[in-house]
Amino acid sequence: MKFALAGYGTRGDVEPCVAVGRELLRRGHEVRIAVPPDQVGFAESAGLAAVAYGLDTRAWLDVHRDFWTRFFRNFWNIPYLIRLWRELWEPFNQCVEEISPTLTSLAGWADLLFTGLLFEQQAVNVAEYHGIPLATHHIFPVRAKGYFVPTRSAPLRRFAMTVFWWVSRRKQKKAEDAQRRELGLPKTTGRSSRRIVERGWLEIQAYDEVCCPGLAAEWGKWSGLRPFVGTLTMESPTDADEEITSWIAAGTPPIYFGFGSIPVPSPADTLAMIGTVCAQLGERALVCSGWSDYGGVPHLEHVKVVRAVNHTATFPACRAVVHHGGAGSTAAGLRAGVPTLILWFHSDQPYWGGRVKRLKVGTARGFSSLTRESLAADLRTILAPQYASRAREIATRMTKPAASVAKAADLMENLARIRRIG
Repeated sequence: MKFALAGYGTRGDVEPCVAVGRELLRRGHEVRIAVPPDQVGFAESAGLAAVAYGLDTRAWLDVHRDFWTRFFRNFWNIPYLIRLWRELWEPFNQCVEEISPTLTSLAGWADLLFTGLLFEQQAVNVAEYHGIPLATHHIFPVRAKGYFVPTRSAPLRRFAMTVFWWVSRRKQKKAEDAQRRELGLPKTTGRSSRRIVERGWLEIQAYDEVCCPGLAAEWGKWSGLRPFVGTLTMESPTDADEEITSWIAAGTPPIYFGFGSIPVPSPADTLAMIGTVCAQLGERALVCSGWSDYGGVPHLEHVKVVRAVNHTATFPACRAVVHHGGAGSTAAGLRAGVPTLILWFHSDQPYWGGRVKRLKVGTARGFSSLTRESLAADLRTILAPQYASRAREIATRMTKPAASVAKAADLMENLARIRRIG
């Protein structure tokens, strides 16, 4: 069978598509994938035939981070939020202009189109145009009521989120109408999410059911169209694995700090804070720089900085993990059975911060509110024995990545096979 995949965003957004694509390729299928220009090398390293679509991730990432930082500081100021949203929308419009024709061409030969949440609407229209089924994956419960609002939010914040989504949907509808006109499709009044359900297409939930108690019951009426599979990741080794293992073994288990593809506002200040707080607590720190530039920062004996980390190999050897709350990083911490501190920036990250609190395996706060005092207090909290014990218990209920990827591939094969028979 032939599968067209499209993953847009940072490494955490793209890796689920690459992981499933590699598995489908291993099973003997033909696979092609569209990813941002700066992710083409990553997709090709997994053996996939890749094409670029949209803008480089960095072209919009800083704008996106700044928007959500200011959003949570000023959620009460609706006119201000609308103005910020307009700033955010400019790179989105540029992406849409490039994504639709590339995706339309890519999916023309396929039996099924697989995509993520970013630009899902455009993929729905392309699948409809070609008359092929769609499978999409969600790294957090997009369709659940109130999923996005942090725990115990004030009514005013909930109202701000309602306004945000109203503005967002209006702008997305305008872009969708333009795409449908270009494809020669009739205008639609229904949301793309509704059309996914009506056509019996898949919304794969790429996280574990244990993270969202009760959600399976809420979605029971969808007859298996929103299956939980667990995190879709490749658990890729890095060049630093041996060096990291050796450093960890030479002392006490460290606390991991890493913010992935989110550049921290002031790397030097952030590293100084980490070093000071860990020295105060008598802890070592392993810092993954990711997209942040820690160059030129003074060396600290109890702090090691590396460019990349294999979460699967490193997290179980740490006392705790501190990160931005990306779905992949959160799941890796839960699988490792260690306590978590989430310092979120935007998007789904506050949601995962709320989840680790609910699961009693850690705590969370916005990165913009971080201070030395708050970091020390939060680390003392999650290093308490009850958090470690609870984290170990939750780890036994998490799905192994290999099983998650295999299940997602099974579901996609079945959906494509039904289309071929039909």
